[in-house]
Amino acid sequence: MTADARLLPVDSESTAALAASGLRYGLVDTTDRAAFAAWDQADSRGFHESRLSEATIDANFANLAYRRTTGVWDDTIPDAAVPVATVSTWVAELTVPGPAIVPAWAVSSVTVAATHRRRGIARALMEGELRTAAAAGVPLAILTASEATIYSRYGYAPATSVATLEVDRRRVAWVGPTPTGRVHFVQAASARSIVEEISARAVSRTPGEIDRWGGRFDQHFGLIAPDSDRGRSIRTARYDDAEGTPQGVVAFRLIEHEPDIVRLEVEHFTAATDDAYAGLWKFLVEHDLVTSIRARHRSIDEPLPLLLADRRAVRWSEVEDFLWVRVLDPIATLESRRYGAAGRLDLEVSDALGFASGRFRLDVAADGTASVTRAPSVPDAARDAGTDAAAADPATLTLTVNQLGAVFLGGIRPTVLAAAGLIAADSPETLALADRLFAAERTPHLSIVF
Repeated sequence: MTADARLLPVDSESTAALAASGLRYGLVDTTDRAAFAAWDQADSRGFHESRLSEATIDANFANLAYRRTTGVWDDTIPDAAVPVATVSTWVAELTVPGPAIVPAWAVSSVTVAATHRRRGIARALMEGELRTAAAAGVPLAILTASEATIYSRYGYAPATSVATLEVDRRRVAWVGPTPTGRVHFVQAASARSIVEEISARAVSRTPGEIDRWGGRFDQHFGLIAPDSDRGRSIRTARYDDAEGTPQGVVAFRLIEHEPDIVRLEVEHFTAATDDAYAGLWKFLVEHDLVTSIRARHRSIDEPLPLLLADRRAVRWSEVEDFLWVRVLDPIATLESRRYGAAGRLDLEVSDALGFASGRFRLDVAADGTASVTRAPSVPDAARDAGTDAAAADPATLTLTVNQLGAVFLGGIRPTVLAAAGLIAADSPETLALADRLFAAERTPHLSIVF
């Protein structure tokens, strides 16, 4: 597998398709600041954001140069140096049940200019990235979607959900365990110096999380524009365990909406242990002169309400799909994780783009490890060996590659998809087996947008 996505050429099939429409498809030289700046401004425009400041472009240039940065150009337009479409990709480390780490083709910055819609550009970009990832030997692709109706056509499906967590500070009384360590206010630069190591340990605990990059921390801690109003408003704190080892970091802002109505807005929350989780939340919810606390992109299985006397002090809103998964190599993908039970299950997978089609036999041992092999289709087996062989075939799920991605991390149960008519099983027992197999030790959760 090629780990450095920048070394891979753009897909020849997409190149030809776009050239036929008079468009040029290529990679951005991420050592060329001017070329990167034009791409970066196009990316920002595609998401209807403001024009980027030079400081922001400098930060992105420094922090995102490791990515495979791709654009589509129309040489007939007045500002031909600015691409009319963008995409950015890299090989990320995705935590899967086990916990274990699997390489995943992370897809970001997918934009098409409003002037160039309906010309097949998005399809060329998305399918080109999948072909490139598959050729490089990356077993699956992932993304977070700004729109929910686009990516299923390319074989992706939501595998995790997030919610906005809101706490009514006036109803808070802590009844959870007393944290064994201490919380300290620290400068943002000090928090930044330790957060990558803490984050690496935190991310490895939870299926659905991916490894972080420096620019994300700089953004959360207000370090890209430290003298801006937002940068000056951010406070950072560190949690040290009983031995004095840093185990968690939080960044937050206090926003006064009107007199005596103050919201604490969580910008970043990383906890590598359950003790650090409790310690940081106790610190946040016990802030005086605060009426509410708000944190985005939290798990839908958050333990915070159980740590408060009044569980109704915590409310969830904006519950939505978040990490989307697209399987490219079913054998490598399915073998990368541990499973919740022993058993054998055949998966009859259809894939309109052809990457993952076939019948795959999943054999899970008592320790949760799996071996996966290609299996003959049931009709072929029955023709070769008679109906008795077909009757003896393992329990079988029939599903699309989308639904294989949906259940892979354990956040969506096969029985739920079957109830929606998205998965077919040869018996109720097969669905129950699939639920047991794909169950994860922790609720899958991705806590950042990428």
